[in-house]
Amino acid sequence: MTTDRIEINPHVMMGKPVIRGTRITVELILRKLSEGCSDEELLDAFPRLTRDDIRAASRYGADTVAHEEIILLPNSEASSKA
Repeated sequence: MTTDRIEINPHVMMGKPVIRGTRITVELILRKLSEGCSDEELLDAFPRLTRDDIRAASRYGADTVAHEEIILLPNSEASSKA
C-alpha cells in the first residue's frame, strides 16, 4: 500500500514506509505526533517535510490498522476452568 507521498523501497530504511524522496519514516512521524509534537515542530525539525506529508503518514497508519486482521485465540486457562 503506497501513495504518491509514501513509498516502500527495500533499499531505503530497510523497506519501512517513508515519505517519498526522503529517509523520514511514517513510523517516526506517527511516534512524534503521539508524543505531542505539533505539525509546526515536525516541519521545523524536518525541512523537507510538508503538511501534506504529515497527513499522508497519518492516513497510511489509519489505512494499515484498518486492514489488520485480528485473530482471537481461546484462553487455555479460562477454557480449562469452565
